[in-house]
Amino acid sequence: MIITVAAFKGGVGKSTTALHLATYLQNTADTLLVDGDLNRSALDWSNRGCLPFKVADEKQGILLAKLYEHIVIDTPARPDPDELKAIAEGCDLLVIPTTPDAIALAATLQMVDALKQLKTNYRILLTLIPPNPNKAGEEARAALLKADLPVFKSGIRRLAVFQRAALEGVPVNAVKDPYAQIAWRCYAEAGKEIVENSKFKIQNSKTSS
Repeated sequence: MIITVAAFKGGVGKSTTALHLATYLQNTADTLLVDGDLNRSALDWSNRGCLPFKVADEKQGILLAKLYEHIVIDTPARPDPDELKAIAEGCDLLVIPTTPDAIALAATLQMVDALKQLKTNYRILLTLIPPNPNKAGEEARAALLKADLPVFKSGIRRLAVFQRAALEGVPVNAVKDPYAQIAWRCYAEAGKEIVENSKFKIQNSKTSS
């Protein structure tokens, strides 16, 4: 399974999402994270500590891909039309992270509009959701669902422990912090949705054939 994480706007947790989805998938089968982000955020994260899966740049990724069951790809922010076409056509699922603010949602809708011409299996993941009583996350989810767009049932809370994980070079579930497991559960639920969705598609394809 190839999972690509892409967004038209920076600062929405794209690399954090790629890294933690790879962490979840590694629990099911050998997983490779290909760091295609110009900032090399995932590689930097890995170099600061220890991740439970292999991280490679694009050139290494091409050579290593055949050795892994799952591949997660982190992409540059704001891909141009040709890049977006290649990204969309080269994966089983395109994950689009977005924060619930108006600017990020507008960028996400632009990306969705660009994807209409392509046959792409994509799903939107709300990230950096502020705590209660702030209703921005609920309002953003309601707006996306009203627009009939595919959205993850789970969302990623805005928690400082993710920054600690980056500094320590580990996934958030390896950080000694009271909020670590709460933060990890957000991504674990998203990962579970991906795996269950892929199983459903495989079963349907077998039935139709």
